[in-house]
Amino acid sequence: MAVRKVILYPDSALREISAEVEAFGKARTGNGATIDARLKSDIADLIDTLRYNPGVAIAAPQIGIKKRIIALDITAKSAKDTGHGLSVLINPVITETSQNKTVREGCLSIPDYLTNVRRAKKVTVEAIDRSGKPVTIEARGLEAIALQHEIDHLNGILFIDRVMSVRDLLRRG
Repeated sequence: MAVRKVILYPDSALREISAEVEAFGKARTGNGATIDARLKSDIADLIDTLRYNPGVAIAAPQIGIKKRIIALDITAKSAKDTGHGLSVLINPVITETSQNKTVREGCLSIPDYLTNVRRAKKVTVEAIDRSGKPVTIEARGLEAIALQHEIDHLNGILFIDRVMSVRDLLRRG
């Protein structure tokens, strides 16, 4: 639909907790629900903005949508990384983590900065997909890190809040 401008730090919108998506549309079928036009439009904008930018994932609040939606596709930017391909997750919740490690991380909302953060190597996330059906994703490596990073955005948390050392934060890319 449209590429939206990515909101940049220190905009206070990045610190807000996003609202759960509760209404998916009037008609419900099976375990899922029909996604309404507004939600479809928001998801399309999120995907377009992700594809336009150099990142592997984006959260709805980063483009001014105050809903618990993320989009990620680690395979689109790197042939060596495997994952689930393009995933849109609504109301994602991390249900399991394991094997923490230190990784260099950056963010579209804080361009040109990288810092070390601790993230789980493996995560399990439960969510609703863009067709309105419940999904469970088990992710490793970059995909697990991206999921944690974007879910943090939904909670008003930025990667700089998880900085391991102030010295690391002061270094540019």
